Amino acid sequence: MKLARPDIRHPRIVLAGSPGGDDADLVAALRTRGLHAHWLPWDDPATLDADLVILRTDTDYADRLDEFLAWTRRVPNLVNAPDAVAWNAGRHYLRDVAAAGVPTRDRRPAASSERTALVFLGGIQSHAFSQTAAVDADFELWDLGQAGLQAAADHLGIGAEELLYARVDVSGGPGAAEVRALNLVAPSLGWRLLDDGARDATQRQFALGVQSALDRLGLGPLSHRGP
Repeated sequence: MKLARPDIRHPRIVLAGSPGGDDADLVAALRTRGLHAHWLPWDDPATLDADLVILRTDTDYADRLDEFLAWTRRVPNLVNAPDAVAWNAGRHYLRDVAAAGVPTRDRRPAASSERTALVFLGGIQSHAFSQTAAVDADFELWDLGQAGLQAAADHLGIGAEELLYARVDVSGGPGAAEVRALNLVAPSLGWRLLDDGARDATQRQFALGVQSALDRLGLGPLSHRGP
């Protein structure tokens, strides 16, 4: 029988938000990679004791924005990082993206203009979905989303790979598409719309991104091995 190594400390990971819904399988997906996570509301004081806090959906931060942003600065290690969260929670982030030459529009689109949500995990294209289903987005839409993500990373002075998750909402067809929104705070990632195989693959990609974040922070399991 293979026993767990006593000299390896598993980092304490908190998913800040509400369990269920789009993220219902996330704790199990992380566990398959040896990552131990549990859910807490973002304003639970126990989040401050975690080694890593990951923002997820159903976070009521918009109604308590000042309190929420102050909390992001107190958490020892937050992904996405506090600077990214503060910038993206502001009203004018799309102006910064547009200033980098990325086509954007922050006015409400016409009812017939459906948005496509493009999901990036660790800076890498993952999957796309509409309001009701997973979709196979055109490569030009992915290029636009990647440009928007890179503009955000450049503005923040970080590599795109340092963003564990990002969602870029675009509308319009190839040649006329525009970025409508970019969410680095706590976006829905549309996992409930994927089939089982695609959901397993994308959540595995998410877990690998969490492992990379822990390694960057010196918090990976092997970082705490005894001599």
